Amino acid sequence: IRLQVYTHRSFYARPTHRFEDLPEDPSPDNEKYEHLGDSVLSMVVTELINEIYPYIRVGPSTKIRSLVVGNPTLAWISVQYGLPENLRMHPAQAITLRHSQNVQGAHILAFVGGLYLDQGLDFVKTWLCPLFRVYVTEAYRQVRIQHCLPPEAEVHFPTLNAVSPVSSRYAANMGHLSLFNQHLQQRGKGIEWVWSDSAGQGTRTTPIWVVRAMVDEHCIGSGRGSTKKAAKNEAAKEGLRNMGIIVSCVSCS
Repeated sequence: IRLQVYTHRSFYARPTHRFEDLPEDPSPDNEKYEHLGDSVLSMVVTELINEIYPYIRVGPSTKIRSLVVGNPTLAWISVQYGLPENLRMHPAQAITLRHSQNVQGAHILAFVGGLYLDQGLDFVKTWLCPLFRVYVTEAYRQVRIQHCLPPEAEVHFPTLNAVSPVSSRYAANMGHLSLFNQHLQQRGKGIEWVWSDSAGQGTRTTPIWVVRAMVDEHCIGSGRGSTKKAAKNEAAKEGLRNMGIIVSCVSCS
């Protein structure tokens, strides 16, 4: 499976007009895996959108999914994983194909399809859901703007299906940092604050603090501010967005 995932159709240069391969000579390239991976990724992203934004209508949801699984996004992720570097292609076309956005995007779909066949859907979701969550929240923001709405909803609690109006109003006054800590505690997650070198980003009398919020060894949010608390609050705000929890007007106290 791995070898076929990393084999572009140009490597064997087989005719493309055939209706069906012979049983004893199936196509050895990754096009079938790409086709399968496209379906798997679309399903996972659709489920993720419904999980984060359970009340969104089908029209906006379709626009969000199109942005998330579009070639620019897939090609970017593919390059970050270094997938095109190991793709087997016809030597005469290698340079052009390796830098093609279409080929890069198709390759990660083939990888998803191969992983699905090898490990199953549940395993694939443990990789794709955390990876694409940030893309879903950003696409949601862009589609809201397209619909002439504010970039962020006032309060959005995708993982809490029974939040009362009283507790929602209370949460809106807690501050991003407090709300962020609360949701991590509810999910049984710990957080590590990693401070970065902020030299040159402030003055001697007014330093700039830069921090990353690490959850399960992954950066879920980053922020900067003139105080450590302000930097944490900004990181918490980004972390909440990446968790699908959008609160636009929150006190910083």
